[in-house]
Amino acid sequence: MVTRRFALLLAVGVPFPALLPQPWPAALAVIAVVAAVALIDAAAAVPLSAITLRRDGDSTIWLGETATVTLTVGNTSPSRALRLRLRDSWVPSAGSGNAEHRLTLLPGTQQPVPARLVPTRHGDRPAVRVTLRSYGPLGLAYRQRRQRWNDAVTPPWTLRVMPRFPSRRLLPEKLAKLRIFDGAVVTRGRGQGTEFDVLREYVIGDDVRSIDWRASARTHDVVVRTWRPERDRRILCLLDTGRTSAARIADEPRLDAAIDAALLLAVLASRADDRVDLLALDTAVRARVEGGGHRTKLPRLIGALAALEPALVETDFALAAGELLRRDHKRALVVIFTALDAAPIIEGLLPMLSRLTTRHRVVVASVRDPETAQLTVLPRSGATADDVYLAAAAELALAERERVRAVLTQLGAIVIDETREMFASKVADAYLMLKANGRL
Repeated sequence: MVTRRFALLLAVGVPFPALLPQPWPAALAVIAVVAAVALIDAAAAVPLSAITLRRDGDSTIWLGETATVTLTVGNTSPSRALRLRLRDSWVPSAGSGNAEHRLTLLPGTQQPVPARLVPTRHGDRPAVRVTLRSYGPLGLAYRQRRQRWNDAVTPPWTLRVMPRFPSRRLLPEKLAKLRIFDGAVVTRGRGQGTEFDVLREYVIGDDVRSIDWRASARTHDVVVRTWRPERDRRILCLLDTGRTSAARIADEPRLDAAIDAALLLAVLASRADDRVDLLALDTAVRARVEGGGHRTKLPRLIGALAALEPALVETDFALAAGELLRRDHKRALVVIFTALDAAPIIEGLLPMLSRLTTRHRVVVASVRDPETAQLTVLPRSGATADDVYLAAAAELALAERERVRAVLTQLGAIVIDETREMFASKVADAYLMLKANGRL
């Protein structure tokens, strides 16, 4: 293929034969010479098969951070210098910026081409294609193959972008609360939400009611029982990825707020030696994480949350209830992250809720949109009919939300309805309260 330089050379050379008595043969001769030079230039270009590509760099980052993925280009030609123009294409949400590069590589050398990625969304952000174009020494022609060949030689790479986790700043506070009733701050004693830990010798200040008289008789010393909060409890985070999770609250989808709260709850529960499972679904199961140890499960859970995206379909709560009820009969804390919209809750969740609450402790967590409450306030002056109708619609939406909350509470569920800023904290506090009271 020819370049703009070839066209410019023709534009400069062809007009001169017009000054001759017989211009057409001379013009054809000029065109033939320029074409021959272009063919020679194309033949002198390094074959594309002599180019090697390799990727390395970051494979996982948190949303808001910058990743660097380096594409290393090599010239395996023994004698020709490579004049290359390449385009390293990523999906738009990867935030790759400038994708075109011009390189000159001597025979047998390599050159790294770094790509700075600033993703705008969480999830998997793959590299799409590397398009190669090898130029001749004169720049009149180049070699380039079809898209299918470029796809075949492109080294695959996927950048996994973890969801934003702003509630991690709350971890020290929540862990401090956990340590208080875990016995690291106060003396352990028997009570609700505790289980037997170990036997040890009596020291001054211990509660005499904790003395184990049989063990004391066997050891000929005063021995007391120590207690610790219940461990190995089961926590299941159920995320609704249906259409209501796509609603934007505080300039982000509702699903992102649920992911943030689920991450905080998962980290907190794993520190408390409880088992955390994940189930995300709408009309089908989108993610499932269960089984495995604490150290291996948490990275799996974070990776599964990173890949979640809202789907514009109605959530099948019957499928959710079936997934929960098919599990074993051991009691668990089920945290359902969804929206308190009347229609999907009444038609989908309510018919199944009574069956769930008889077997598990259920928490329904929803993010409240503060703009709805703001719409109920009419302007102090100059209120129009549209303002009145908008305020009435907002009042109706809030009233329906309160009605749904009351019905869920009446059926035995704990309802959390908070703004984005307080949502993750309230979910964690509900878990800590249930654990402290021995109600998990």
